[in-house]
Amino acid sequence: MPKLNEHYQNLKENYLFAEIARRVAAYQEAHPDQKVIRLGIGDVTRPLGARAIEGLHAGVEAMGSADTFMGYGPEQGYAFLREAISAYYARNGVSVDAEDIFISDGAKSDTGNISELFDVDNVILIPDPVYPVYVDSNIMGGKQIAYMAGNAENGFLPMPDASVHADIIYLCSPNNPTGAVYNKEQLKVWVDYAIANEAVILFDSAYEAFITDPELPRSIYAVEGAKRCAIEFCSLSKTAGFTGTRCGYCVVPRELTFTASNGTVMSLHAMWNRRQSTKFNGTSYIVQKGAEAVFSEEGMRQCQENISYYQENARVIADTLTKLGIRFFGGVHSPYIWFECPDGMESWAFFDYLLSNAQVVGTPGAGFGENGRNYFRLTSFGSRENTIEAMQRFEKLLAAV
Repeated sequence: MPKLNEHYQNLKENYLFAEIARRVAAYQEAHPDQKVIRLGIGDVTRPLGARAIEGLHAGVEAMGSADTFMGYGPEQGYAFLREAISAYYARNGVSVDAEDIFISDGAKSDTGNISELFDVDNVILIPDPVYPVYVDSNIMGGKQIAYMAGNAENGFLPMPDASVHADIIYLCSPNNPTGAVYNKEQLKVWVDYAIANEAVILFDSAYEAFITDPELPRSIYAVEGAKRCAIEFCSLSKTAGFTGTRCGYCVVPRELTFTASNGTVMSLHAMWNRRQSTKFNGTSYIVQKGAEAVFSEEGMRQCQENISYYQENARVIADTLTKLGIRFFGGVHSPYIWFECPDGMESWAFFDYLLSNAQVVGTPGAGFGENGRNYFRLTSFGSRENTIEAMQRFEKLLAAV
């Protein structure tokens, strides 16, 4: 009989979005004539930009000729894409070496898999509320998790407590689920804390393209010293609509070195390279050609058109909440709007109430942690028509409460 990884017993029975899908499917089966509008899962609805499509077609064409056919590629990603991403950082005022960039199928995979580099005997500091993958992937590995509270009082941007030691720190900015964004001064405090504690920051910047204020950092490497303590994750899922196409990247600076128990200096860059080379055969050449096109001047312009569309949807949602007098966060530099459930309602109860009475799907805050139990998340990734209709239903329902 095999010995199983019994840490799986410590996970919640269902992954958050699987439970949402189950409840919605049950409702639709019982009410087949009702139109359900989904503003829950953070999945995009706008098509890929024309430049990205051209890049994908170029990749497909290359695969159809013996002269240009591509087989196994480098596990780290093709140089053409790594260099394009490095140039993108440079255009945003940040220096990142192309050799430090690793291409993957998305930030979800990377933020979960990165925990393999760290021993079980580490204190993992995770904000609450938080994207569930950070928590679940560490529970699967049997790691010790400490939580830091994000709440209305700190703007859902928890800061370090000097009396608390952490070895690994997860940060997400713009934040999923709350939409809150750290400024440069706040991130400098985190970098200084990590350096003082010889800790590593795992910085998820999947939503950086939604930041419109040039004073807000789109990368942790905009902060002095960050390359000594931080790994950054990013994704084309929200930047370019690649949720179904699948492409992301992470930056593991070669400056990130630590001394092992036997005195050997170990490089996280070298370790991640070894891990990827062993367990990952690389992102599709075709997808990487599409991603390269995204980072062209025209490709980024087309991406920004879609992002602006979603930002207008966020404004529609925010205006409705403001009209109803409901306190909310996010929706400006983020596609997510995080608001207080009416009348102190618990978030899963509000989920069922909203689905049953307005046929609108959102995400219960409790799925992101204890501090989200009375909050709710809506996304701006729907169509304009559906977003407007959903808010009309929402306003009609809540105005009567």
